[in-house]
Amino acid sequence: MSTFPDNVKESVSASHVSFADNTLHITLSDGRVISVPLARVDWLNWLMQATPQQRANWSIEPGGYAVYWEDLDDGIEIAHLLSMQPLA
Repeated sequence: MSTFPDNVKESVSASHVSFADNTLHITLSDGRVISVPLARVDWLNWLMQATPQQRANWSIEPGGYAVYWEDLDDGIEIAHLLSMQPLA
């Protein structure tokens, strides 16, 4: 069950991506930063295994709804990250 109303998820967009060790940081258009420890999210194993060069080759999809890594042929939708339950 999502704790965010759909209009909140749809009203923000990605504006920047960075990594610190094995943590993904996505800056949102409203100033918040989503930080995701890659080792704790199984479905992001593809990004955990990526080289620093592959991780650095990201782009923000038009409208900012997702981040895409062309070298890895995969991406992450911002709404999906916002709807994730807290990691226990």
